[in-house]
Amino acid sequence: MELLKKYKQVRARTEAICRGLQAEDFVVQPVVDVSPPKWHLGHTTWFFETFLLQPNAPAYELFNSQYNYVFNSYYESVGARVVRTDRGNLSRPSVADIMAYRAYVDEAMHGWLSVAGMLTNDLQATLELGLNHEEQHQELLITDIKYILGHNPLLPAYSTDYLKPDVPTIGEEQWISVPEGVYEMGAKGDSFCFDNELNRHKVYVAAYQIQQQLVSNAAYLQFIQAGGYTDFRFWHAEGWEWVKANQIIAPLYWHQLEGNWYHYTPEGLVPLPLQQPVCHISYYEAWAYAQWRGLRLPTEAEWEIAQDQMQWGSRWEWTESAYLPYPGFTKAEGAIGEYNGKFMVNQMVLRGASEATSPGHSRPTYRNFFQTPLRWQFTGLRLAQNL
Repeated sequence: MELLKKYKQVRARTEAICRGLQAEDFVVQPVVDVSPPKWHLGHTTWFFETFLLQPNAPAYELFNSQYNYVFNSYYESVGARVVRTDRGNLSRPSVADIMAYRAYVDEAMHGWLSVAGMLTNDLQATLELGLNHEEQHQELLITDIKYILGHNPLLPAYSTDYLKPDVPTIGEEQWISVPEGVYEMGAKGDSFCFDNELNRHKVYVAAYQIQQQLVSNAAYLQFIQAGGYTDFRFWHAEGWEWVKANQIIAPLYWHQLEGNWYHYTPEGLVPLPLQQPVCHISYYEAWAYAQWRGLRLPTEAEWEIAQDQMQWGSRWEWTESAYLPYPGFTKAEGAIGEYNGKFMVNQMVLRGASEATSPGHSRPTYRNFFQTPLRWQFTGLRLAQNL
């Protein structure tokens, strides 16, 4: 019954995130990386229907046979699906239809979990994966909603009763020294982790220092004012082309009005808080800032080794590590094996968590990953240097 309680909590939080939206907000897809909120609501429901109810609840009947095509995200082994760029064209099914779908699947899941007794290890693992999958989409919902409203010409507030997350204030720069040595990294124990956190293994690192806190808006603003976005010397060649092609002059959601800097938040447009961690920057920008400072980004091993001495959790932090499998990594059989392994190319690892991460979802071994130009997630940075 503990799993049923957790299921209800996770499902309720997803719908709570959408409570401040208007009906028109649910269908907007301004760019390919942002999915309409109602698609997230349907896709997370499809996961439980497809991987748990259909194969394991004998009396279960599909809510709608077309929904596998509509809400399958990238699972090749589960059949055809709507192209990602077309998700914003899904005026049907309606929001009401999707909410009815959620209620239908939830009722079936409640009944199945109530009578299923002790789940097998495999079924429990799939259920836990589904819950963590939905928590990932809760963060995507928040970031996608912010992008949708943050690119509305009126820059409207997400909700009048929005509860601001607790984001730490950045103080005087402090450094943590880590001696040369062989360390272990990766998930351990029996608690849930994604497959990309396995296997735990040894790594050698040379002596280094890493910042105790993240880089602040004030520190990043100095980079802008020093001409960081107009000097090719600080950028990868690919990053420099990205800056020029997209006319990038500041982090996403930053606006300069009458000489003062503001940024868009779920409360609307507000003055830039200088002592909070910089947010919504790409890997290109994080790397360029580090170059400007004469420093570097940490590797994910360096981050994990020092994390218990660091202040982290308000921003996903770009690292200097490509997203690759750990030694001994194996993909699960079937569609579940498509969850992480197929994306281990042309992406960089981010560590930590963000103010949009669901409660209890973060852990020191968590490996997030995105492509180098992306910045609609709550991404920031901390610096490292060799000793």
